[in-house]
Amino acid sequence: MVITALGCLLGAWAWNATTSTEEVLAATKTIHRGEVIAADDIQRIRISGDPALEPLPASAYDDIIGQRAALDVAAGGLITTESTTDAPMPPEGQSIVGISLTPAQVPALPMHGGDKVRIIVTPAANGDAPTGAPQFTAAEVVGTAIDETTGNTVVNVLVPYADASVLAARAATGNVALILDSGAQ
Repeated sequence: MVITALGCLLGAWAWNATTSTEEVLAATKTIHRGEVIAADDIQRIRISGDPALEPLPASAYDDIIGQRAALDVAAGGLITTESTTDAPMPPEGQSIVGISLTPAQVPALPMHGGDKVRIIVTPAANGDAPTGAPQFTAAEVVGTAIDETTGNTVVNVLVPYADASVLAARAATGNVALILDSGAQ
C-alpha cells in the first residue's frame, strides 16, 4: 500500500514536471553585443517553467531575427526582452569608424562589442617617439573582422560624431595603434 502510494506520487510528480515545460528561444552560439541576430544564431528549446526566468517564447522567433543584440548572450543562454534592441546603430550623435590594423597595431586578444579602447597616434616610419603623452581617441568596439586579403584586423569603433572625421583621417595614415582598456574605467 505504501509502495503504491509512493509510486503514484512519483508518477504525478514526473507527469507534472514534463507537462509544465515551455518552448523558448536560446542562443545556438555566443552572440556579442551589437551583432545583428541571424536565423542560425537562435533556436527553439523546451525548458521547465520557472517564474524567476523570463525568456522570450518560441513564437517570437521571427520578431528577433534582424534585431541587434543589446548585450552578450552566451551559447545556450536564454533570449529575453533585454537581450535585443531595434535601436539604430550608430545611435544619434555617434559615428562608427572602421580601422584596419596590422597584428603589430592591435592586441592579440579577442575584442567584442562594448570593449573600451583608445586609438593612439603613433609616429610615422622612422619618426621620433613623442616626448609627451600621444594624442588618442577614446572609443567603444562595435565589432571586428579579419580582412582575408591583408590579414589585418578591421575594428569598427563607436565614437562621438565630432571625433569621427579626425579619427578616420588618423587611421587612414596607418600611424595608429589600438589599446584595449579595462571595462571598469
